[in-house]
Amino acid sequence: MHIFVLALGVVLAMSVMMAAGWAFQRARGNGGWTDVFWSYSVGLVGVAASLAPLGSVLTPSVRQMAVAGMIALWSLRLGGHIAHRAAEGPEDARYAELRKAWGSGFDGRMFAFLQLQALSGALLIATMALAAHYPAAGLRLADLLALGLLGLSILGEGAADRQLRLFRAYPANRGRVCEVGLWSWSRHPNYFFEWLGWVAYALMAIDLTGAYPLGWLALSGPAFIYYLLRHVSGVPLLEVSMVASRGDAYRAYQARVSPFFPSPPNTVSNGKDATP
Repeated sequence: MHIFVLALGVVLAMSVMMAAGWAFQRARGNGGWTDVFWSYSVGLVGVAASLAPLGSVLTPSVRQMAVAGMIALWSLRLGGHIAHRAAEGPEDARYAELRKAWGSGFDGRMFAFLQLQALSGALLIATMALAAHYPAAGLRLADLLALGLLGLSILGEGAADRQLRLFRAYPANRGRVCEVGLWSWSRHPNYFFEWLGWVAYALMAIDLTGAYPLGWLALSGPAFIYYLLRHVSGVPLLEVSMVASRGDAYRAYQARVSPFFPSPPNTVSNGKDATP
């Protein structure tokens, strides 16, 4: 298979799957389901792109199978978590804000928004594919470290999601800000660990000797997901909603805790909240 054929197939597959996600969330009246479709779509297409034969090599290598396995694990965990949340709880605060802001034009603008998400997914899948198709017979030390980092990102994101779910399960915590465990070091530890996983793919793709110059393009994955989560559709939209619902308690939390990268909470000697 030629690389351009693979790239076109990835883009088309993501477009179709996110169109299906748009139809599903429209029928359910819950925009959060689109994140389920995105997680499973990136996982499914990412596995296919990683295992796809390029050039004359028809049998998947150990590297390709390792990357495909980690993609599948990541996708199943994240998609399952979001599906449970969408099925059991209210609409994700980010989509609720968009529904309010877009009003009667929500459906049309949502479709266009999800097609942009399809393109973003295709870009991230390119990072996965570049890692999988590194031309080496076996796994390097850097690859083993990257696989460990990817495993850490999956475990860390799962731990953050679990801590938040358990916190919210107690009626006494209703309306309170979660500041336990990982959430005491980062306001969005789940986003941080998600980003860390994409760093792992880039690490697998990069070759410092110059033997695989295409691998450097994999840096676009972690750079893009950081920009998206930190400055576009992740932290900003969610924090607007949290300030609206938690008020001064969340503002105080913002003053104490890092927005993304984990670090010890900011405090001052007089006990007042510190400014980040």
